[in-house]
Amino acid sequence: MKDQLVTNKILKWYDINKRSLPWRKNVSKQKRQYYTLVSEFMLQQTQVATVIPYFNRFIKIIPSLEILAKIQNKKLIKLWEGLGYYSRARNLKKTAQVVIKNFKGKLPNNFEDLISLPGIGNYTASAILAIAFNKPYIPLDGNIERILKRYLYLKKDNEIHKDNLIQKKSIFGTSSRSSDYAQALMELGALICKPTNPLCNQCPISKKCKSLKKKDFDLTKNIKKNIDKYFLLKVYKRDQKYLLIKNTKFNFLKNLTIFPMEELSKQKNFNENLNLKLSNMNMIIKIQYLKNSEKFHTPYWIDEKKLDNYMLPTFTKKIVKYLERNL
Repeated sequence: MKDQLVTNKILKWYDINKRSLPWRKNVSKQKRQYYTLVSEFMLQQTQVATVIPYFNRFIKIIPSLEILAKIQNKKLIKLWEGLGYYSRARNLKKTAQVVIKNFKGKLPNNFEDLISLPGIGNYTASAILAIAFNKPYIPLDGNIERILKRYLYLKKDNEIHKDNLIQKKSIFGTSSRSSDYAQALMELGALICKPTNPLCNQCPISKKCKSLKKKDFDLTKNIKKNIDKYFLLKVYKRDQKYLLIKNTKFNFLKNLTIFPMEELSKQKNFNENLNLKLSNMNMIIKIQYLKNSEKFHTPYWIDEKKLDNYMLPTFTKKIVKYLERNL
């Protein structure tokens, strides 16, 4: 697949079929770098269609690294509300501050400096170098992994291991259009080599695809098991308002606003009220309704009818909606 003809086929397909995405706009180099940084943070564990409206609103209100570095945390989290994984937003701001302080306000264009920034790992660094700086990197996202697995018919555990996939991606070769090529491969996975029902008849590299020859498109995945955890959630309500606290106790939703809660060891007869998934954790929750509020650190009360007025994680909103349906 190192054949330049194949590379050209993928780029030709991309030029005709690429989606019009807001972070792909024809803007100055500085804006392109900023757009890439913001979009890559948002796209971590989140689909493109979900990210688009958040990105547009974010860029409109925070149009530069300088403004991002100084934005109030409350305003930042409010803009991020609904995207989840709020540590991404906090790390994005920290990265802006480090870039302003240590790199004269310019996003670094080398791998070592990029991965030293908060919230930037190997994948995000590779994506930024390719897309923003046109360097010959191929970021291994889920879309490109899928193409690799199918094109080479990788099924065994050792074959689909991350380290092996990183080595195998070299079969894609390189292009002087590194920015477009990285995005072309991602786009090919997203639009054509889809998780189910791939559109092989529209794929520019299908002739040498081993999965197509075998008529077997099933993907083998390294399965991460979800962890079951048990919680007692305390509900205090007065005058149509709920008591919430700032979360300084749990690693999830750190420093965000949640109901008072405590983790419990598994009980034989755990009478759960609801089950919510957060990252790779199944939160099995039992609700306790209480009258006399304890003394909590930084408590405050929210009006159940005015949820949009508050900076709340989706997790907390789901709890409120459940309570409103079941009280």
